[in-house]
Amino acid sequence: MLSMIADERRGMAELIESLTPAQLETPSLCRGWTVHDVAAHLCSPWMMGAGRIVPALIRHGFRVHRANAELVQDLAVELSAAEIGQELRARAEFPFSPPVVGLFGQLTDLQVHGQDIRRPLGLTRELVGARVLLSLDFLVSPKARGSFVPRGRLDGLRFIATDLDWEGGQGLTVRGTGEALLLALTGRPVVLAELEGSGVAVLRARLTG
Repeated sequence: MLSMIADERRGMAELIESLTPAQLETPSLCRGWTVHDVAAHLCSPWMMGAGRIVPALIRHGFRVHRANAELVQDLAVELSAAEIGQELRARAEFPFSPPVVGLFGQLTDLQVHGQDIRRPLGLTRELVGARVLLSLDFLVSPKARGSFVPRGRLDGLRFIATDLDWEGGQGLTVRGTGEALLLALTGRPVVLAELEGSGVAVLRARLTG
């Protein structure tokens, strides 16, 4: 899996280095983050040690998402697009495997954030099916709960990929491409129009409510 992660990082380096200043300042699919912010976040596994993380957590009352937002924006100020590209290439094989989510979390993060950048810019990429399958399996597993997928989001829903041999969960059906499901499971409402099935209304309420 580390080779998959390395390939994703190198691909992201190439993408980020190709963007104009205006594209870098475009809002991404991550609420409150620009494309540049998301790109900088990809370097956080090796640039955010305890010396930066702990003080930020204390400042924000141990609210992880708020602390992370501050740290990411700080990184975006520190790193130009060219420097982000250099970092991603130099650390392409960095074995970041955090507790619980492990390498699956890093592979999923890279694929999702890649689309967070591309979609608002009108750029397309055909994701690698084998990697999408690994991430879909991870996202419907208990390991993703509370970090990548809030508790309750997937309850009573069965997700079916229309372009891959994959399904997960039980209940009302939600059908879509592997990419659309990847983004829906991680809370991107922009793909709701690409989904179909009896469970879409339930998922819509959970993502937009």
